[in-house]
Amino acid sequence: PRLLSQFFFADERVTQVVAEINGLDAELDPQQYLVLLNQLHLSQAQLLAVLEQIMEECIPTQRHSRDYLVKFPEELLVGNLGNHMLFAAECLLAGTFLEVEEADGAQLRPQARKLLSSLELVRTVLREQSLSQPSSYPESVQAVLVQFDRLFAEFELSYVSSMVVVKSPEEIYRQQEIIVLFCETVGRALHLGYLTQEMIDGYEPLLMFTIPRLAIISGLLIYPEGPLSLERSPDQMSRVFSPFYNLLKKIRDLLRVLSTKELCLLERSLCTAE
Repeated sequence: PRLLSQFFFADERVTQVVAEINGLDAELDPQQYLVLLNQLHLSQAQLLAVLEQIMEECIPTQRHSRDYLVKFPEELLVGNLGNHMLFAAECLLAGTFLEVEEADGAQLRPQARKLLSSLELVRTVLREQSLSQPSSYPESVQAVLVQFDRLFAEFELSYVSSMVVVKSPEEIYRQQEIIVLFCETVGRALHLGYLTQEMIDGYEPLLMFTIPRLAIISGLLIYPEGPLSLERSPDQMSRVFSPFYNLLKKIRDLLRVLSTKELCLLERSLCTAE
């Protein structure tokens, strides 16, 4: 159950697969090379997962901030981003530019070199610690982990920023406005009896359609200065709504002619219609 023991065996697996790859002629046996390459990615992912647990246990208050992750596109955060960054660093060091322009790759290469050197130092230090005192983390070990954590975060932000367009602070703020709008919408819907707490607690699937529909009405009529404000130009709105700027104007104009009773009937119908 000790993390350092888990790290030792995960590290052994990575070392074993690397040795097999180095002893193989990829041109003579390309299929086996791909099999080993996949095994390497899996074993590295396991190694990083254990290392992440060790850092959380050993240096929880000294971890480098990961606030920048909110700037990344959501699709990047679904998979194993850490393992992807490690693979990217290895490719850059080998002179291969898979996802970034060559000029960007050349600038990123020194960071990649520092990151991989730091990882090798971490592996060496933790292996030695696992063989001597697998239940403690002296200050020397903590210092190595802090450095690796910082270098990893810095490389991750730099690489992703070169690979895709990260969200601006303005776009992040606009998304937060949408979150607030949805929260206010749910509160209002509960108060008016459109929704019940049981529906929310039970993750009623219909809510995936109901809440956005009600949020559009709330954003156009109840909170007109919020993220759906049509006083802004489309480029000042969140990218979630800006493509529908003209449509939203038509919806707002239609909503404005409804009486209070008609608006209530409309909202109730939106809570039941599929």
